[in-house]
Amino acid sequence: MAATAAADHAYAPYSGLRVGAAGLAAGGKVVTGCNVENASYGLTLCAECGLVSALHASGAGASPAAGAQGPPALLAVAVVAGDGEPLLPCGRCRQLLLEAGGGDLLVDTADGPVELKVLLPAAFTGTDLASRRENRENRENRENRENRENR
Repeated sequence: MAATAAADHAYAPYSGLRVGAAGLAAGGKVVTGCNVENASYGLTLCAECGLVSALHASGAGASPAAGAQGPPALLAVAVVAGDGEPLLPCGRCRQLLLEAGGGDLLVDTADGPVELKVLLPAAFTGTDLASRRENRENRENRENRENRENR
C-alpha cells in the first residue's frame, strides 16, 4: 500500500510514530506524504500536509472547497502508522483535507471508508470566510461610526 510505503520515509525521531498518507486524486493519480517531525514539535508536518502539498505540486490541486470549479482534486485518502494500521487524521488535517477533497472525500478507517463530512461536521469553509470577510469600505464605515461614538 502506498501509505505504508510513505510511512517508511517518515522522519519521526521524537515520537517514534511514523505516519504515511496516500490519496487518490481525480484522474487516477496517487499522491503520498509522510510526517516530518521537528524538535519544537509545533513545526512538525503531518503526513496529510505532505500529501496535500504533493497534490498541489503535481498540478492536481484545484478544489471546489477552495472556490475552484470542477470536481474535487482528492477523492479518497488513507492514513496509516508505520505498521500499516489506519490512523484518523487530526482536526487540523481534516480541515486541510476538506479544502483538497470536499466533504465527500472518502477517508479510510479501521471500519472502512467514511466521508470526511461525517468526521468533520459543521466544518469551516471558504464560504464562511468569504461571508465574514470585511471589505475595505465596510471597515472604513465601521471605524468612522466608532470614532463618532467615542467623541
